[in-house]
This record gives sequence, C-alpha cells and structure tokens, in this order.
Amino acid sequence: MRREVKYGLIGGSVALVAGVVGGFTLFSGSDESSQEVSSADAKSGEDGTKVPTGPLSAKEVQTTSRQFLTAWQSGDAAKAAGLTDDPEKCKSALAALGKQARFSKVTLTPGAPAGDKVPYTVAAQIDYKGIKAAYSYRTSATVQREKATGKPQIAWKPTMMHPGLAKGDELRTGEAEAPPIKAVDRKGTELTPEAHPALAGVLDSLRDKYGDKTDGKPGVELFIHRAKSAKPADQLPEKTLKVLSKGTPGTLKTTLDAGMQSAAERAVKGKKSASVAAVKPSTGEILALANSPEKGFNLATQGSLAPGSTMKIVTAAMLMDKGMTSPGKSHPCPKYVTVGGWKFQNLDKSEIKNGTFAQSFAASCNNAFISQAKDLSDDDLTKEARDVFGIGLNWQTGIPTFDGAVPVQSDAQMAASLIGQGGVRMNPLNVATLAATVRAGSFHQPYIVSPELDHRTLAKAPRTMKPSTLSGLKSLMKLTATSGTAAQAMSGVSGDVGAKTGSAEVDGQKKPNAWFTAYRNDLAAAAVVPASGHGGSNAGPVVRALLTSG
Repeated sequence: MRREVKYGLIGGSVALVAGVVGGFTLFSGSDESSQEVSSADAKSGEDGTKVPTGPLSAKEVQTTSRQFLTAWQSGDAAKAAGLTDDPEKCKSALAALGKQARFSKVTLTPGAPAGDKVPYTVAAQIDYKGIKAAYSYRTSATVQREKATGKPQIAWKPTMMHPGLAKGDELRTGEAEAPPIKAVDRKGTELTPEAHPALAGVLDSLRDKYGDKTDGKPGVELFIHRAKSAKPADQLPEKTLKVLSKGTPGTLKTTLDAGMQSAAERAVKGKKSASVAAVKPSTGEILALANSPEKGFNLATQGSLAPGSTMKIVTAAMLMDKGMTSPGKSHPCPKYVTVGGWKFQNLDKSEIKNGTFAQSFAASCNNAFISQAKDLSDDDLTKEARDVFGIGLNWQTGIPTFDGAVPVQSDAQMAASLIGQGGVRMNPLNVATLAATVRAGSFHQPYIVSPELDHRTLAKAPRTMKPSTLSGLKSLMKLTATSGTAAQAMSGVSGDVGAKTGSAEVDGQKKPNAWFTAYRNDLAAAAVVPASGHGGSNAGPVVRALLTSG
C-alpha cells in the first residue's frame, strides 16, 4: 500500500480569519498598499524611473505573500497566479486542487517569514462522493524580485501546492489506481514497511504495478499521481497522502525471503550510505534488497555507479572466451601501462612480474587487464557484458531497475572500462547478477514477482561462456575467496564459494566506493559502501552477513 503521510497543523500560528465567502475562509487585513521600495539598490528603467534591484525588504516579502495567499484562499486563482512568475502553471495547479484533489473550505495560515521564504499551512476538507475528511500540511513559497520591473513576485514551484509534488505531478482524490496489497515472501510471511522499512518504496512500486492483478479492492485516497519518467528506472511510485476509505488488500507473492531481508537490513544499518542485493543464481529470484538510509532512492536496484574491479569478472570471461589467457597462463601485471596517451599505474605502484593470470585476478592487479586493451576491439567488453551477463538488456524484474551500462568506448576510456571505471555503470543488483551468472553457468534475469502473474517476458542473454571459460572463472573467484583480496571477508564461509572485490575511484572523493560480490552455493549477493575505501574490508562484511544468514 502507498505510504500514508499525515501532517499536523502548525502550532501557535494565527489564521487572521474574517469571514467565509464561497466556501473559502478569507484573511482580514489584506495589505493592498504600495510596496516598500529601497532606493539604495536601484537602476533606471526605460522610462527613467528607478527599478529596485537590491534584496527584498521584510515588508515586501510579507505584503506579496499575503496578497498571494489571500487571493488563493478567496478562490481568485487568476489573481493569485498573476502574482507569480508563471501565471499559467499556477492557475492550472490551483484549479486542480478543487477539481482533482477535491479540496474545499481551504484555510491558509502563514507562518513567520525567514528571509524571502514564507511558510504556511494549508488546511482543507476533502469531499469525494459524500466521503469527507479533513487534511492539512505545511509548505512554503519564495518571494523574489522581478528583474524587469523590480517588483516582488512569488517564484512558482509545484511544492507551493504540496511539498511532495515534483514537476508534472498531480494531487488526486478518488478511487485508488490500484488496490492495497498484502505482499508476502516466498514462504507466505507478510512483508510490511513497518517490519522492513527498506522495502517501503519497493512495496509502493509493487502495488502500482500488481495491485489490480490481485483479488483486492481499491479504496478512496488522496494521492500523488507521479509524472511519467523518461527512464523506467527513474519512475517514482504513486504516494498515498490520506486514506478516506480503506480498500481490501489483495495478496501478492514475491520472491523475497523475509529472514534474509532482515539480515540485509541489519548489515547496512548505521552506515551513512550502503546498499546490498541478493539473488538465487539458478533462477534469478531476488531474495533481499536493502539500503541505508532506509528511505529515499533505491540504490540497490536503481543506482548507477562505476563497479570498479568487480567488473573484472566480465573482463576475465571475455579474455578467456577470446583465448587470450587462462588461469594458469603466464600473465604479468606491470607497474605501468600506457593506453591512448594515458599512463595507468597499479595501487601503490605494485606489480606482479612473473605471475599467472590467476594470481593477477586474485590480487586484483589492474594493469594485468589494462595491458590487454591494445589487442581488443572497442566493443568487445560491451558484447561480453550484454551477450553473456545480460548487462544492459531490458530487465523485467517487476519493479523499476537500472539494468547496467557498458558503453562502447575507445583508447584510454576503453582501457579504464576493463577495470570497471570509464563509462561502466552498475548497482548491487547488477553486480550480484555477475556472480550469479558464474555460479549458475548462464544468465538468469533477476525478478521479484513471477512472470507468470502478468505474462511478461524475461530478458535472455544470447549466449553462454565457453565451458573452459566457466570452469576457469569459477576457479579464479574461488581463489580470490580463499587466498586473494576477498579472503578476510570470506574466511570460514563453507560450500561452493567464489568472490571478487572492487574499489571504484570517484573524482572529488577522498575514498573510493567499496564493492564486494560473492556466491555461496545457490545464493549470490553484492554490496556497495560509497566513499568508504577497500571493498573487502568495507563491503565484504555486508555480503558475508547474507551468505551466512541461514
């Protein structure tokens, strides 16, 4: 069900009520007198008159905001809109409050201005087919000086109508677009935002997409109808603001595991920023998703970050698929490599002079991979990521996702892509899928609701790795988990295991983003802890917590 948000009235504010006209309560003492103008900062207009240019005076802010709020409250949308810098949009938005949001008996209560910002409370009655409810919330408007005339005016923003509105969003009251849902995990345990705060946004998205495919019945709600995003991954779910009458929830079964979800939430809790995703390699079923902070952007599925050295899983597969190397083959990692005029060096100027490819992979030595750029075509890595690991295909998971990007690049940028920098972008769900593909032997598109419910088609990778590549890659990831950069985090983790660490440099950031991905039997997970340092010591414990959660 959409999250219900309730707002209280501002304590101690004064409404300055005089009477009621047309269902709207009017302000008394409306100041229509001339604005106070400072001559200290002014320029000459075309007719020679002085045009104020300095900061707004307190009286200008108060008078302009009072005029705007009084006009709005009295039902004079044209007058209120005329006091803004975008009359058409403001007039349309004010009209929508009555027609779509079903607001009546609106009372506006101004608070004390803070500079050019004026807070106020909107209190209204919602009336939908005889179902009535009171609703109030706080928001604000900003007063600015119009450049041409110097007159104060209101800077139009959708948040003036409601703080939750973004460009193109609308407030609506009516029968909910989807019934409420009772989401359950793979074993039938109910998943609620109270028990799993990290899933609040996911549950909202599931209701939007699948509520009408359950046996539930919609209720009547005031909600934010979101503008359609150009990119599906960026689409925000509808948000309930007030429930006027409850609907009947319909049961929706997900692939999540409540126990593992709790483990994921505990693993990232308390971190300034962290995200983790877990999937079942043999099927692609999503088992857990968690972010810190809990509310807000879902970095685990919609994030777009450089994955660092976890990308070497794909690069290693590509090099072995092309016959350019193998785990036991001599494959030194030089201290320096120059590609496209750029000089690359390993961390701390380290090198592996006479090592094998397995040693370079386990130590995550960058130049062992970058040195191969001269023998690759610009699109080789893009093809391997897409055609074998499913990165960049149109995933139909059941919720909004960013499905990864490995663009075709050349010269130094292509070389950087080999180690997960350059233009490569992924999130924990994408990176968990890299490890899952190795464990399963082929790509299985992640999903959180069975495709049988809505008959959607899951993405399929055009090909699989060569058998020798798959066995080699498993041996590389096992070596990394047992005696390489992932050994500390994976210590004592039994079963069929494999892992890869990653540290992605970000311009202007003192510490790199820490990445870690691993599998244990039929479970794969990946985590990112931004701006924290080494992947093994920072993101590794998050993944380990899921692999050992039972």
